[in-house]
Amino acid sequence: MTRLSRDFATMKKENLPAVSADVTFLSSRFPNYKIGADNQVLEIKDAPKTFSMKETVARETAMLLLQQKRLSVRDLASKFEKGLAAAAKLSEENKLKEAASLEKHVLLKKLRDALEALRGRVTGKNKDDVDGAIAMVEALAVQLAQREGELLLEKEEVKKLANFLKQASEEAKRLVEEERSIARAEIDNARAAVQRVEEAIQEHEKMSRASGKQDYEELMKEVQEARRIKMLHQPSKVMDMEYELRALRAQLLEKSKHSIQLKKELAVKKRNEDETSHLYELVGQELLGSYLRVQKHSDEGAEVSDCSIQWYRVTSDSEKKELISGATKAVYAPEPFDVGRFLQAEVSFDGQKAIVSTTGPIDPAPGLGNYVEALVHKHDTTFNVVVTQVNGIDQQSQSIHALHVGKMRMKLCKGKATVVKEYYSSAMQLCGVRGGGNAAAQAIFWQVKPGQSFIIAFETERDRNAAIMLARRFAFDCNIMLAGPGDRSFLGT
Repeated sequence: MTRLSRDFATMKKENLPAVSADVTFLSSRFPNYKIGADNQVLEIKDAPKTFSMKETVARETAMLLLQQKRLSVRDLASKFEKGLAAAAKLSEENKLKEAASLEKHVLLKKLRDALEALRGRVTGKNKDDVDGAIAMVEALAVQLAQREGELLLEKEEVKKLANFLKQASEEAKRLVEEERSIARAEIDNARAAVQRVEEAIQEHEKMSRASGKQDYEELMKEVQEARRIKMLHQPSKVMDMEYELRALRAQLLEKSKHSIQLKKELAVKKRNEDETSHLYELVGQELLGSYLRVQKHSDEGAEVSDCSIQWYRVTSDSEKKELISGATKAVYAPEPFDVGRFLQAEVSFDGQKAIVSTTGPIDPAPGLGNYVEALVHKHDTTFNVVVTQVNGIDQQSQSIHALHVGKMRMKLCKGKATVVKEYYSSAMQLCGVRGGGNAAAQAIFWQVKPGQSFIIAFETERDRNAAIMLARRFAFDCNIMLAGPGDRSFLGT
């Protein structure tokens, strides 16, 4: 009987059949196994436990179902598409696992054949080891077959889940399209409704404005008619007092004119010391806003046009005369400086002199002071004027200008263009026109600065005197005395 040695190192490699070269190993090392109870092969896993494909799909499905209630239709469709992609990926992984399982079967079969060939060549304890290895390989084959069965079941479930996800994704897309079409229809309906409402509102506003204007006009007519009826049938005490005041003012004016005429006649009778004083007289109201004219009273006197005339101011409490520079015409229009003073005109002819004087001081214009006080509170007051002379040259154009009298300056404009603008200064002069016929009561002389002057005509005598008083008031607030040429003192108006 032949005795075999236990030393396996002396065995030659060519005596063992080689493993097929077409076998592919999935890992760089052979997995570790151990024999458990009932010869069950157990795999020793070093890596942490990972979820199987079935468990992963179940978890994802549960999460999708939980989130379905709080996701929008579009997000749900996106989730279903992601789940479908994951199912396709899992299907590909199943195919790879099937290929790997096939390779394991081939490898186990070849390993078992090699162990069977080796068992016929060894004896004793080595043969027992080979038998144990063969049993382990058979157990691995059984376990592999069980796993393949589970893999087939998982594959069927994955296919079902993929079909479900595909159907759900298509359903979600359909729902998205339906919701989108419904939303578009609702938006179009809403826009049409908004447009109809806007048109209705515009139409209502037009009708309201038209009816409101008509109602307002009718109401105004009714109110005016009611007031007229009430005034006719129920006159108030205020109206009675107003009528009485008007009557008293008219009587007072007549009395005043009569008193002035009497004073003038009395003054003429008292002038008996100089016979030449009877040759000329002053005609006109001794009132601010009017004008005075020197005219011949006796045939013994020379014509007024052949005489030289000079006007003077005389204070009521003294006989000191103040020459009015430039007042050398037969006509003179009193200005605010002349209020409260007497006016004298010295007429010279053929070496003789005749003096005519007002019977009393010049009276202020009724209501002018209150009018000026109301204008003082404004920052700027505008008067419509016409420029008749510029630097002593007559102007042919009679276009309307605007004279602005402000708190700090005066400005003359033509339309939007500014002709001249100047702040109050000591070089500025302003006074009434000293001569110039009947229009002198409505004109002023304004020297803006040396070398630049204007003669400006106003619409009324009231505007002319108000402009002079207002400008002098604002200039006085700037510590400037605004007067005419040759005026040496500033007396209040």
